Order: sequence, then C-alpha cells, then structure tokens
Amino acid sequence: MAKNRILLVDDEPDFVEILRVILENSNYEVTVAYDGEEGLERAKKDKPDLIILDINLPKIRGFDVCRKLKVDKNFKNIPIIMLSAAFQPNDIKFGEAMGADAYITKESESQALLEKVRELLDKKEPS
Repeated sequence: MAKNRILLVDDEPDFVEILRVILENSNYEVTVAYDGEEGLERAKKDKPDLIILDINLPKIRGFDVCRKLKVDKNFKNIPIIMLSAAFQPNDIKFGEAMGADAYITKESESQALLEKVRELLDKKEPS
C-alpha cells in the first residue's frame, strides 16, 4: 500500500526535522517547504494527501496559502492542519474562514498531531 504524502510547511528547521522524523516513523512520506511561497508551489506540484501549515511564514502567510489552495478545485479536498506556537480565538475563526480543517499548537503532544492526521486522512474525499 502506498504511503500517504504529507507536506510540512514551517520556517523553523529544527521543528521541521523533529516533526519529519515523527511522521516518517509513522509511515508517512514527508516533503518540506520553509516559506509560504515554496509551500504553495510544492502543494501544486506534489499534490500531497495532507498539509501541515504554520500560520506565521515568510513570503506568504499560512492563512493565505490555505485560502489559495481551498478555493482551487484541484486542491480544495486536501486537508490542512494549521500549526502555531499559540492560537488566539480569532486565529481559529479566521482559519476556518480560510478553509482550514484543524488546528494544533506546536506544543501539543506528537500523538495528538498524529491522531488528527489519521482522522483527516481517513475521512478525506477523493480529489
């Protein structure tokens, strides 16, 4: 069975590396982008099964990347988990308006993130 592909978009290399190892050890194929522009390009090129997207990114903010993907019929069914060091209630409302499927803080246990990844992949509609 083919591995699900996850695109991880975050500008903190150490955090990216830790999360990449956790996801790969859970049998996911992981590609990485370090800014919003690169994340958008990779999403369109690789068409991942799920995207983990930091809110505060260089070049294009995570919310804007999310919105651009969710309004495109070719990418609207890709689940997006928004990631942030700390969420404000307004961030969650704004993210929902942009089309995000879930929110996880960077301080969350890796198990919580893995459970959310599995949940979203299990209910994902085919593209």
